Amino acid sequence: MTHPQMFDDDDALLAGLRNLALSFPGAQEKVSHGRPVWFTRKTFASYGGHVKGSHGDTSLSRALLFKPDADHRDLLLRDERFVVPAYDGPYGWLALALDTWEPSAEEVRDLLEESFRMTAPPALVRELEA
Repeated sequence: MTHPQMFDDDDALLAGLRNLALSFPGAQEKVSHGRPVWFTRKTFASYGGHVKGSHGDTSLSRALLFKPDADHRDLLLRDERFVVPAYDGPYGWLALALDTWEPSAEEVRDLLEESFRMTAPPALVRELEA
């Protein structure tokens, strides 16, 4: 089954996230389930999703989904900006709705880097550190 595209190619938020995500060693992009996904061997971030329990609500259509360290995840969940996304939430992922909140580029990069470190092969993490 082919999924419809659920993002706008001209979205400036997406362009900014794309530039940041693709700056990591070995990072690539593909469209999965109609949304942009950034990965090495495993996905480390995606753009857009649904809130757990929303049953199709697109309130996260312009959101960064990422996988933080488990200890950091607990801290982030104390911040109202972060929510548990549907589907990936049970696997430790969180979402930051970019329509509602305007994080700094540094904060977004930090979230992407943490997620990259959680999912990338050790050789790519070492390359990042070099």
